[in-house]
Amino acid sequence: MKFGAKYLDLSIPHVMGILNVTPDSFSDGGSFTHIDKALKQVEAMINHGATLIDVGGESTRPGAADVTTADELTRVIPVIDAINKRFDVVISLDTSKSEVMTAGIEHGVGLINDVRALQNEGCLAAVAQSDIPVCLMHMQGLPRTMQQNPVYKDVVSDIIDFFQQRISACEHLGIDKQRIILDPGYGFGKTLEQNYQLLARQAELLTLGLPVLAGLSRKSMIGNLLGRDVEERLAGSLSAAVLATINGAKIIRVHDVKETVDALKVLTATLKTI
Repeated sequence: MKFGAKYLDLSIPHVMGILNVTPDSFSDGGSFTHIDKALKQVEAMINHGATLIDVGGESTRPGAADVTTADELTRVIPVIDAINKRFDVVISLDTSKSEVMTAGIEHGVGLINDVRALQNEGCLAAVAQSDIPVCLMHMQGLPRTMQQNPVYKDVVSDIIDFFQQRISACEHLGIDKQRIILDPGYGFGKTLEQNYQLLARQAELLTLGLPVLAGLSRKSMIGNLLGRDVEERLAGSLSAAVLATINGAKIIRVHDVKETVDALKVLTATLKTI
């Protein structure tokens, strides 16, 4: 798939490193709000094997406060410019605002990663006017309320129905289907049981014929199952990453790049012998 000026072979799994330039993200809020610290983190993630860096300027954790467009632009654009000047890596921009998408595309991002699947005003048009891919994520509800009793007839079937509707909306605006990546949205409007049902049946999403991105790193579905705080969720996150890859994910979005790359190398080497 072409990500701006760069190509990635999605026949093999890739690791996307998370770079939150926010003060309030659930795992690393405030750690990388200064450009120098952000660049050091990006360099480390690339050296450890990340082929995509996901830059986010607004937390989407449960209960997160909204961020103004101006504040989000101030957070992400200088970091995007700095990364592009120093590194040869695909930059993903994690945003749900059309103005931020447009600015990011103008500044050279290779992927728009939207937890609201381009449902906010102007977002479809912003991506349609470019030629870069978009990742559509499923979320029931909004970040502030999404974990308040989420209900599904069937979690996987309902997510597939949602994606079919969003793919149609994209195509109607001129976004080619081959530019779309799907993220089932682990932890976004799903109970603990629903998250693990989704992980077990994730391969069913492949019937849509598009690459799948999975983000499970350090999430509450791991912490609540194991009784572990955020900083103690590495083993669970690695297990989830391996399972998601076995079940068809081509991009794994993580905080712990080095360890995830190692785990996926072992998995890939094993699968090659089958």
